[in-house]
Amino acid sequence: MADKYERMLELLLHADDWVTATELAERLGVTTRSVRSYVAAAKTAAHPLVIVTASTSGYRLNREAYAEFRAAGRGRGSAAEIPQARVHHLVRRLTDAESGLDAHELAESLYVSDSTLEADLRKVKALAEESGASLTRRGSSIALVGSEAASRRLLSRLLQSESAQGVLELDAIESEFGVAGLGAFKTELIQALDADGFFINEYGIDAVILHVAIAVERARRELHLPPTATAGSDAAPISAALHRLIPDHFAVAVTEADVEYLARLLTTRVIAPGAGAEGAPHVDEADLDTVRRIVDLVAEEYLVDFRDDAFIARLALHLGNLVTRAREDARSRNPLARSIKSSYPLIFDIAVFIASIVQRERGITVDDDEISYIALHLGSHLERVARREERVTGTIICPSYYDLHAILRSRIERELGADLSIEFVVTRTDIDPRELTSDLVISTIPSPALREGVVVVQPFLTDDDIDSIRGAISRVRRQRRRQRITDELLEYFDAELFFPEPPGDDPESIIRGLGAALVAADVVDDRYVDGALERERMSSTAFSDTLAMPHAMGLSAARTAIALALCPAPVAWGDARVSVVALIAFSPEGRARFQPLFDQFVDVFASRREVGELVRAGSDFAGFIGELAQLIERR
Repeated sequence: MADKYERMLELLLHADDWVTATELAERLGVTTRSVRSYVAAAKTAAHPLVIVTASTSGYRLNREAYAEFRAAGRGRGSAAEIPQARVHHLVRRLTDAESGLDAHELAESLYVSDSTLEADLRKVKALAEESGASLTRRGSSIALVGSEAASRRLLSRLLQSESAQGVLELDAIESEFGVAGLGAFKTELIQALDADGFFINEYGIDAVILHVAIAVERARRELHLPPTATAGSDAAPISAALHRLIPDHFAVAVTEADVEYLARLLTTRVIAPGAGAEGAPHVDEADLDTVRRIVDLVAEEYLVDFRDDAFIARLALHLGNLVTRAREDARSRNPLARSIKSSYPLIFDIAVFIASIVQRERGITVDDDEISYIALHLGSHLERVARREERVTGTIICPSYYDLHAILRSRIERELGADLSIEFVVTRTDIDPRELTSDLVISTIPSPALREGVVVVQPFLTDDDIDSIRGAISRVRRQRRRQRITDELLEYFDAELFFPEPPGDDPESIIRGLGAALVAADVVDDRYVDGALERERMSSTAFSDTLAMPHAMGLSAARTAIALALCPAPVAWGDARVSVVALIAFSPEGRARFQPLFDQFVDVFASRREVGELVRAGSDFAGFIGELAQLIERR
């Protein structure tokens, strides 16, 4: 139950309003009765704090109380009550006990039966094997067998798997390992590496700080890593910083092998941009060749151009680090993975395309966290080279009085020039705003607005005026986007490709059912359907909690079309439960519209409540189209 109620708390944390028991049940794949039991369990665990409020509107998280609850470290509960906590307790005991533990004594200390202990030990065994260790039994004696590095990986994996949304909290790490001052150590480490010209990936650095805490705790017990080959020259300044800072902050002696291990972890999470550094970081020529080829394939398949030398060098360096992490089984969690996937579906999909090539050619496994880091590289580059939306055009109406109109224009362009392009300045008082063609009319004349997009401001612009213009710009962009969605989205639907019920009960059967409809309509062939299944195995295409958009990575359809299924009973899809499945087929001629359609789909189907209305009204194709049009208009 612990996993479920923690997942429920996470859902409430991301909700802006009350969430009904029915909605929570759908998201969790359980009954409303189970939801009520999870709420009761959460309240019991947090007592006397009231972390969940109930009303006739549903449930809502008391964020302040929840923050206090987490800060107090009560989220795990007692080891006897919660399976996850018992597993945690067993791992810590086994990593500390060199000669093993007695199973009967363990069960007695945890106040559980032998069968319950055996179930918990199976989970420990799975975690240990993932980390390169093993759990051995000899009679009633249980022991963890493996290298010191495997034990450290196991402890790291245990803590990271329990962290909220992938975010490691330094306070929790300090409490777990009895190592104080991690925040100060992290600050000095970043300062030292910054002075040497390194840039730290803040999303990955806390995972390394966790390993530092583990190393310090193990070193205090004289448990060190065996000697290894000397670290490369690229890691020399990192090793020097660790050699100096760890004894200073934690008063413990660490070996050369301990430092080299931590330096290697940092190296795979550090990039050196060159500014302030003595030399550019070494980028493997094979990685550069791979990225250049991948960039060409992305341009061909998605019509998105990433051919930039600086970007290619950064991504090649990241690729080398990614491969190293994968081969050393040193996962790098990304707390933004879920939001990147739901907010930027095309960028994430291009990242999946890139990851599939790397995975196939380098013989590694690339998970969603690593795919999200690739997506961050892609998204940051696109943000640097182009704005995703065109600037809004505007006309200023300001009667001539000395240079007042020039002052007004100058202030508007200074404050809003990145978003607003001033086309004309009208200094007459008798102009009819309806004759103006700009998106916005900014007028100092206090008259009723005779058209949409008129903002009345003071001659001497105030902060409130700036906010009003900025709000009007946002409305224009939303209107443009809504119209684009209405014009483009609806044209891809066809009654023959619409399913009021899913043609299957799991992702593979649904994809095959929708794919069969596209094949029958001569839109795609069987290879496209197989490609969609292959893409699904790489990473779930549930881009939001309501919508799955399976598709092949190649754009090879005869024409662009969407086979869509509504799921009145939400279907488990990856870690989500979706109510809409849209198998998208793109023709080569439709590549330019690939990104807008992807983003529009996710935007339209973002609200579970609105999607619920759509599913209920969509018993036939006409009803679905009518409800979808209304949903778009309400946004």
